[in-house]
Amino acid sequence: MNNMQTKPIFNEDIHFEHQQWERELDFYDDEIKIFKNRLAEILHKSEDKEFLIKLDHFENRFRIHHSKIEAFKQRIRAHELNMSRHYEAGENTMDRVLYDYHVDFREQMQTEREMYNELKKEFFDFMTKNY
Repeated sequence: MNNMQTKPIFNEDIHFEHQQWERELDFYDDEIKIFKNRLAEILHKSEDKEFLIKLDHFENRFRIHHSKIEAFKQRIRAHELNMSRHYEAGENTMDRVLYDYHVDFREQMQTEREMYNELKKEFFDFMTKNY
């Protein structure tokens, strides 16, 4: 067995990571509101069909990311609730199944982070070239 399998995983460490993720997700949510407001501001500036299609494309992608953010927040809350129940039962360490779930969630957060940052880059590129 390697050290990772025998080392206890403490709820406080997972809670700390959850708090970081929640702050990050809140930040993304705030940014999306700003980006959507910007889209609304420039919507009536052009009647070019390609331009309007692209604005709609960004609106849809921002909506998708907002939905993902909300789903991630719900998962964090559910995991926190589960951990608090274990803590109340006198268990301050996480079992392997829950830890594996957390690691999978961490990977999903990283994927979302990368996809969201790519969307922002595309949006800024579009705005620079077209507006």
